[in-house]
Amino acid sequence: MIAPVGHTRIDIPTFEEGRLRYRAPMMSDFEEYAAFCASDRSAGVGGPHSRGASFDRMGEIVGHWQLRGYGRWMIADRETDAPLGVVGIMYPDDWPEPEIGWSVFEAAEGTGIAYEAALFSRRYAYEVLGFSTLISCAVVGNDRSEALAARMGATYEGDYAHPTIGTLRVWRHLGPEAA
Repeated sequence: MIAPVGHTRIDIPTFEEGRLRYRAPMMSDFEEYAAFCASDRSAGVGGPHSRGASFDRMGEIVGHWQLRGYGRWMIADRETDAPLGVVGIMYPDDWPEPEIGWSVFEAAEGTGIAYEAALFSRRYAYEVLGFSTLISCAVVGNDRSEALAARMGATYEGDYAHPTIGTLRVWRHLGPEAA
């Protein structure tokens, strides 16, 4: 008889603040997420990606929480739970240091949701995780992400040569005392 000797649970906290819900990705989010990943809008995160690669990437969002103890959330409309994008703290193995990362789906573009969610993520990193510094990275030409980082008070620090994505412009966020 096959009997488990224990269970591993992935703990992704859920929050609600303002217009948004920050929660674990669900299979019901996949169509929206795959559409984003297949579009030219995903160029800022190494895309476009195939449907299969999109599924793998969504699994990485969940797995990051298990491996690092923090990660990115699916951001959803607080009233309808419709997925609007992905935001949170990420630190892949080939990254210079922990980053506030954000991507919004087409329906959320231009609504201020990326700004709202990125500010929440920074507060979470400082108040809950105890981080003292964070960066955000933008591929060259992703002017909207750079503008959002600047709006948050981050300053351009230099470039990082990512092995597959290419040159990333690194923005340093205000520390906890200034944020």
